[in-house]
This record gives sequence, C-alpha cells and structure tokens, in this order.
Amino acid sequence: MPEHEKINYVEFPSKNIATTKRFFTEVFGWDFVDYGSDYVAFFNAGLNGGFFKSDQVASTKSGSALVVIYSADLEKTHKKLEAAGGQIIKPVFEFPGGRRFHFADPNGNEYAVWSDK
Repeated sequence: MPEHEKINYVEFPSKNIATTKRFFTEVFGWDFVDYGSDYVAFFNAGLNGGFFKSDQVASTKSGSALVVIYSADLEKTHKKLEAAGGQIIKPVFEFPGGRRFHFADPNGNEYAVWSDK
C-alpha cells in the first residue's frame, strides 16, 4: 500500500518504448505493462514507475535527478548492461561505502549502479 507523503512512482522519457522494455527486462528483470503506444509502466524494480514517449533525455548534466540501482555483483551487472546495449558513461569508481558506475540506457537516459561489495 502506498505510504502517505513518500515517493511512490517515478517516470522517465523514452525515445523508443520497445527498446526500453527489452533493455530493462534483459538487464534487470523488470516487468512491464503497456498503457497505449506512448506509455509503459514498470514493476519489480524496487520502486514502480513508467516510461513515456519523448525525445528528451534524463541526464545529470542537464540537472536531472540520478536514479541509483543496487547490485550485489557490480562487474556482472556492468557486463550485462554493455551486452544489452547500455553505454558506460562513468567507469567504476570508489566512494565511502562502496563502488559505482554510471550508464546510459539505449535512449540516452543516465542511471548509476552501486555495490557495497
């Protein structure tokens, strides 16, 4: 059940909905439900959300919030991302408490993956 005044859902732009679904299913195992041809919701991702058809791109360079995904095996996730068409835009680096890297999905949206291992 949604919690009062807590983040409940997040939405991202997508130039190509079909490519987005394939990428996030292949790499992270997310589930999708289509709502017409210009919107798809995702589930089984830690936080539910959706992708809407747009030529815009979410990037920290343009001031966008950064969504960070946890991985128990950073190197394995890194390889899966590249194999599925993701682009590493900031290589693995250490920070207090772990390591992470940033990637762009096939649409160009920026995300990060971190691990405490």
